[in-house]
Amino acid sequence: MPRPFRFGVNLLEPAPAGEWRAKCRRAEQLGYDVILVPDHLGLPAPFPALVAAADATERPRVGTFVLNAGFWNPALLAREVATADALTGGRLELGLGTGYVQSEHEEAALPYGSPGERVDHLHRTVRELDELLGAGTHLPRPVQKPRVPLLIGANGDRMLRITAEHADIAAFTGARPVAGSTTGRLAPLSAEELDARVALYRRLAAGRQEPAELNLLIQLVAVTDDPAGVVRPLLERNPDLTLEGALALPVVLAGPLEEIVERVRTQRERFGFSYFTVLEPCMEAFAPVIESLRGK
Repeated sequence: MPRPFRFGVNLLEPAPAGEWRAKCRRAEQLGYDVILVPDHLGLPAPFPALVAAADATERPRVGTFVLNAGFWNPALLAREVATADALTGGRLELGLGTGYVQSEHEEAALPYGSPGERVDHLHRTVRELDELLGAGTHLPRPVQKPRVPLLIGANGDRMLRITAEHADIAAFTGARPVAGSTTGRLAPLSAEELDARVALYRRLAAGRQEPAELNLLIQLVAVTDDPAGVVRPLLERNPDLTLEGALALPVVLAGPLEEIVERVRTQRERFGFSYFTVLEPCMEAFAPVIESLRGK
């Protein structure tokens, strides 16, 4: 039996209290299972935003998607996680990644490090969080036992190994950082490239007692009869990409509603993705897909 679908929305736009609460309630009305906040300068601070989201809603879980581990000291992060889990009534899911925007580290006067150093820091953070929050003596105490569910966003070989060893949710970005970019520019992965990433993860996770939930971050959703027009800006940003290639990208869902629903089903069958996250600008557009797949 395939794992049931779950759907999350990553909220990006800062807002005053009333607007933030209304936005979170709207996500709940549309059927989203998880309200998420990323970790970038210029966007909402994750933990207070998630506590406010949980206070404004009843059903959705809340989570970071994903924290930049390079911004965080493990001991201080453990305090934030435990407090947020308590204040949200045990609805928190912790998402972690290495961070990929060099300019944000420079703005924050924090070291960026090599890719290997960033992976080392994330691995150390995961291990220390397990020790701090899993001992049962940490103050403040989280609500969820044995720990807050852990999502890791990964693409590279080492990160997939760490994800296979530690994560309850394996999140695939469907993209890779562009070499030399300091602003976090990403290039999308083809379906075949994503096949290879998922296949490697499955080999690494073969010994797990409990399989992880697999997540995919969708970059573009458009219910339309003119998908070619919708993906044109994507072609302009990625000159090596053809129209056919753009429409076939796993992170792009553009076309009539029935076709998008079928593509989501196919992605679960092909890759094993059952948890799909969309970005805030796509929140309303994706809602009919959620309605069509609810409980499936």
